[in-house]
Amino acid sequence: MEKVLYIVRGIPGSGKSTFAKQLTSNVFEADQYFMVYDDPYGEGVYKFDPSKIKEAHAECQDNVRSAMMSSISKIAVSNTFTQEWEMKPYFDMAKEFGYMVFCVVVEKRHDNKNDHNVPEDKIEQMKNRFSIKL
Repeated sequence: MEKVLYIVRGIPGSGKSTFAKQLTSNVFEADQYFMVYDDPYGEGVYKFDPSKIKEAHAECQDNVRSAMMSSISKIAVSNTFTQEWEMKPYFDMAKEFGYMVFCVVVEKRHDNKNDHNVPEDKIEQMKNRFSIKL
């Protein structure tokens, strides 16, 4: 069976997480780092701390690496990935562990709001730096 890594990209509120979960149950995101589970039966609360963004991405990469080391056949990593360099660690891991890679850009073609209340000016900045390779 072919091993596949899906890199799911897009601006906040585009539906990256929802789409990634349609591909596989093995979804990893930097946002997972910011989930706080105070209630053992609850779904958790998102508490973003911009000073911890590097740690969040490092943990996401570590989780994807662990999944690849376990030879999970389908893995999705869902982050904004506005720049090519942000995806490079995942391309490198895919090569190391023999995964085929598909990059998917999820467009925001609906009226959904982003779940994490990212300010519009930050979303505009992301749109302006979004790099795509066709």
